Amino acid sequence: MRASSLAEPAAGPAAGLRTEYPFVLPRGLVDDRGGVHREGTMRLATARDEITPQGDPRVRHNPAFLTVLLLARTVTRIGGVQAVDVDVIEHLFASDLAFLQDLYRRVNQQGHTGAEVACPSCGGRFAVDLAGGRPGDS
Repeated sequence: MRASSLAEPAAGPAAGLRTEYPFVLPRGLVDDRGGVHREGTMRLATARDEITPQGDPRVRHNPAFLTVLLLARTVTRIGGVQAVDVDVIEHLFASDLAFLQDLYRRVNQQGHTGAEVACPSCGGRFAVDLAGGRPGDS
């Protein structure tokens, strides 16, 4: 058996691997003109995405900054903002940052964006997709 090359096209079950996840921010990123951007995309993290920020002096000084760097590397778009960087992530509202942290954890550690919730009125439990994609999207 020979090891496959990274340059070879994917075949079999890996060909259907979901690597990007759409989301809708609870509040939204406010741009310089006052526009609000809520829809975005996050990609799966690579080993490099998780390792590289560990050596950043900002993380050594403040370990909480790791979250900002990880999201800047894996959020590929927020609304019309295609170049998501540290500055963009730092300008998110705290609730949006928390939402993206949870989405990152779900996508990269649990492999899904679903969560079980309870209806506050009837107490019934059901599953929701936190990424905000359309039903049936994968």
